[in-house]
Amino acid sequence: MEQPDFNAVKNWLLGLQDHLCQQLSAQDTAEFSEDNWVREGGGGGRSRVLRGTVFEQAGVNFSHVHGDTMPGSATAHRPELAGRSFEAMGVSLVIHPHNPYVPTSHANVRFFMAEKPGADPVWWFGGGFDLTPFYGFKEDAVHWHRTAYDLCTPFGSEVYPRYKKWCDEYFWLRHRNEARGIGGLFFDDLNTPNFGQCFRFTQAVGEGFSQAYLPIVERRKGIPFGERERQFQLYRRGRYVEFNLVWDRGTLFGLQSGGRTESILMSMPPLVRWEYDWSPEEGSPEAALYTDFLPVREWL
Repeated sequence: MEQPDFNAVKNWLLGLQDHLCQQLSAQDTAEFSEDNWVREGGGGGRSRVLRGTVFEQAGVNFSHVHGDTMPGSATAHRPELAGRSFEAMGVSLVIHPHNPYVPTSHANVRFFMAEKPGADPVWWFGGGFDLTPFYGFKEDAVHWHRTAYDLCTPFGSEVYPRYKKWCDEYFWLRHRNEARGIGGLFFDDLNTPNFGQCFRFTQAVGEGFSQAYLPIVERRKGIPFGERERQFQLYRRGRYVEFNLVWDRGTLFGLQSGGRTESILMSMPPLVRWEYDWSPEEGSPEAALYTDFLPVREWL
């Protein structure tokens, strides 16, 4: 098996964080602030947050952490990793726009390596991106999935359907029996004898995010909205919080590995609300999210 080039992955991730921040700040009137941090036990990262007029809060984080034992969330998923030291690094972003007509979005690319004396290292890539609209537009959903399809196609005709399905299944709120959004791509445990091919696919996903998301931002950020739309946005943000705190493996890994809590919970929206037993009025634009966009479908 081809040996992983750890430094090449790290350098690319650092460059990706820079690139994403430049592209997002170009859409807004504000710049990212940077916070460098060191993890007790090994590693650290740099967190960047933008609070502007287009993006109420956008965070783009790089982290590289290592330790002597794998966190419980990782060994529960991969029991064969128990007793190994680990290194984990990645870039993650979460964008909470101000305008309810601009979707929330999340992307992540990551690399793990686990080692122990006398054994070959175990490594894998993971990542993906997903879209969480409040007011859906078919044009946007098709563009989002078409971009995902196009970046997957050079790696095989089976790649997009497999990772689209995995995304639909992963970002599912089991306690609500409801999708978080309209999906996208999700992959994990990507490990073949060809390290370079795995790395190139991960690069395609990380670099493809802005091609998928920014045209949607440009189309929707100028649409007028009122208090009704804002309150629905804040209500639906509650689903985002529920998923991240109850089901998301990345959040659990970060907290259990002793990562920086402020950076891990950067994914939380700055404002959110819950309302007891609320449902949208039948035939309303809010109801259309539930009937026309959240049910899993083939957008292409």
